[in-house]
Amino acid sequence: MALRTCRAQVARSLRVPSSISRFHQATAANAIVQNVVPPHAIGHGSFDYENFYQALLDRKKKDKSYRFFRSITRTQDDFPYARCPKTGKKVNVWCSNDYLGMGSNPSVIKAMHEALDIYGANSGGSRNIAGHSPLVEDLEASIADLHRKPASLYFTSGFVANEAALSTLGNELPGCVIFSDELNHASIIQGIKNAKAKRMIWRHNDLAHLDSLLASVPAAVPKVIIFESVYSMCGTVAPIAEICDLAEKHGALTFVDEVHAVGLYGRRGAGVAEHLDYASHQSRQYSGTQKALMDRIDIVSGTVGKAFGTMGGYIAGSAAFIDTIRSVARGFIFTTAQSPSVVAGALAAIEHQRRDDSDRIALHRNVTAMKRSMAQLDLPVLPNPSHLLPVMVGDAELTRRVADILFDEYNIYVQPINSPTVTVGTERIRIAPSGAHGPAEQQALIGALEEIWARLGLRRASEWQSEPVWNASLTTSRQIWTDEQLGLTPDVVTGEVASV
Repeated sequence: MALRTCRAQVARSLRVPSSISRFHQATAANAIVQNVVPPHAIGHGSFDYENFYQALLDRKKKDKSYRFFRSITRTQDDFPYARCPKTGKKVNVWCSNDYLGMGSNPSVIKAMHEALDIYGANSGGSRNIAGHSPLVEDLEASIADLHRKPASLYFTSGFVANEAALSTLGNELPGCVIFSDELNHASIIQGIKNAKAKRMIWRHNDLAHLDSLLASVPAAVPKVIIFESVYSMCGTVAPIAEICDLAEKHGALTFVDEVHAVGLYGRRGAGVAEHLDYASHQSRQYSGTQKALMDRIDIVSGTVGKAFGTMGGYIAGSAAFIDTIRSVARGFIFTTAQSPSVVAGALAAIEHQRRDDSDRIALHRNVTAMKRSMAQLDLPVLPNPSHLLPVMVGDAELTRRVADILFDEYNIYVQPINSPTVTVGTERIRIAPSGAHGPAEQQALIGALEEIWARLGLRRASEWQSEPVWNASLTTSRQIWTDEQLGLTPDVVTGEVASV
């Protein structure tokens, strides 16, 4: 009876034209019901919610996609270490996105304390209803200047920033087509899904494929090319200048996600687009109307929740574009604004990194040393030009086991990366060095990995080289930060990490 009623309700909700037969209406309704009513709920009255949840979780545990969370306590004075609250054991954290330790930076902590004392803990509501603090205006002005854009807009998270901007673009630009790299982040994918726009997916960093897709769309149709500067699960980097060339050729907007790059690249920490013009920015060659690569990008999204050590995301672009998102995007309008203390901390972090590049230089010196040492041991670090070290395992259960051994036996915390974040068969651990991971910490981690790889008989780099995932990364493996920019001489490079 319940199933019959459900079919009837679905059939009425279809609102199909009267020219379609009742048979086809009933067939469509039955197909929908079979998808929405699980077998265990049919004929048993009300829906069994708890059984449904448990069945879903059981499936995820069976296919190894169930997510485990470790309970650890970070303290302001002990970066990059943390403690287990139950045992008190001290662990070295190698998977934090607080890449530069700005979450513990004294200037950031001071700014947050002062703002908390002055403004209190809460923003008072959405900016649309409750107004906003001058701190937000200062932060948005700083972000806009960082990216050489007229305006910016601050959101509660990077996910919301991407989703709100992309869904608004796709819904408001008439007939818009969005071109998305196949490895784009979930926030980008969700934003595109929430838009009414047509989408075309191009193979990762494949310029010829992108060019052909762009050419298939009439010149007068609005187009948006969305890509990341640094792809977080593989560490590859987008060919930004070449993508800008294609955008200009086909009349498309460029939208680059610099979330894993801001604070870490560029003379002032503006990201990869700034870094690719490193010498010119360093000499302040660009001025007035002279174009840098950053100026060729229409829209930038970023975060203050990773290298800048606080919380929130943002977009930057033209004044009219930013005002459009501010006026239309639901993800901005209908949410409580960020706490003034967090805003103050974010502003302090950005301003600190604009003035002082020593943190990011220290980080990339460590990255360079570790990549070279791990290559000598044939440890399978996926080749890439960025600060990330994805160490390939290739099996979900073994990846979890590697992470557990590191944590339990070596007091090292890394997080396994499994499907659906990466494709089945390319499971990995992702190592994120910081500037505070000195030679002793590096040696401890690399030695532990070497021992575990030998113990478990895991595949080495030389055994991964025929795999598509490896070859795809090789096309962009030249490091963004050069030895010269990092002040590395041959004797410094060879002496940074002792042999394991």
